[in-house]
Amino acid sequence: MAADGCGAPAQSATPADLDTNGQVVLAGKVTGTDGPIGGAFVRLLDSGGDFTGEVVSSPEGDFRFYAAPGSWTVRALHRSGNGEATVTAAGPGLHQLAIAVA
Repeated sequence: MAADGCGAPAQSATPADLDTNGQVVLAGKVTGTDGPIGGAFVRLLDSGGDFTGEVVSSPEGDFRFYAAPGSWTVRALHRSGNGEATVTAAGPGLHQLAIAVA
């Protein structure tokens, strides 16, 4: 059960040597002017801009999605600001993102 009450799984840091078992993993950290931002709503949008999923960043700002190969936008929404990053995941593996909110 998720600790945040929205049904999203609890988030934690993703190790760089993570065995993705052949999956596309989009992972990273949400940061602001004072460092990592926990409690941000992190949304996964497909190449057409359609909502695909959402998690809440960990207290250390970490988030992770399992996705299909393709182009993705990851958007972070927080009371201190918003930010986004895009990634093209051509194949399986760990694809790291950094999202700065302002």
